[in-house]
Amino acid sequence: MSPAWPLSALHDALHPLHAVPTQAPWNHEELSDLIGDAAAVEAAVLVGLVPRETGLRVLLTRRTDSLRHHAGQVSFPGGRVEAADRDVVAAALREAEEEIGLDAGLATPLGFLDPLITITGFRVLPVVAQVAPDFVPMPDPGEVAEVFEVDLDFLMHPDNLERIDMDYRGRVRHVLQFRRPPQAPEQRIWGVTASILFNLRERLAHARPA
Repeated sequence: MSPAWPLSALHDALHPLHAVPTQAPWNHEELSDLIGDAAAVEAAVLVGLVPRETGLRVLLTRRTDSLRHHAGQVSFPGGRVEAADRDVVAAALREAEEEIGLDAGLATPLGFLDPLITITGFRVLPVVAQVAPDFVPMPDPGEVAEVFEVDLDFLMHPDNLERIDMDYRGRVRHVLQFRRPPQAPEQRIWGVTASILFNLRERLAHARPA
């Protein structure tokens, strides 16, 4: 396990599985003037953590360039919560199976991060799960161009995350972006995915004893 972030620390940092977060998205103020009063679409993503000999790694995908939303971007497996889904955890697991071939038996849900809103009007609830190290990705070519892993320690280090200020629709917006990870230097991890990982870092920091 990762010497910096063992699974026990993650348990303490997450909302428990029996208490699905219902609060407003933590980044709502940043996007409130863009999304208006329309009801957000409920969505779930799976933040997969794979235990390796060198520590925990985060399972990420790069979306195909033909998708309607966030085409070509690095993301977590996920999508809207469907009426047939038992709950948000089931939705995240279903999406992960559809997108990267992750059998639910190889994923152990650990808890939730805080919900966030996207510029495209989705209220996303991240489900954090431990993924068996023998999982072999089988990406759906219609949705996922590739699957890769990045060290959790790298993503949780403050020096590896930067804030980009940009003018968009009349005001300055703050966009998060990671430095290029050594394990996947060609990948740009930014936007919603970077925000989810930032939220994980913040929750871990507050959960860790002084």
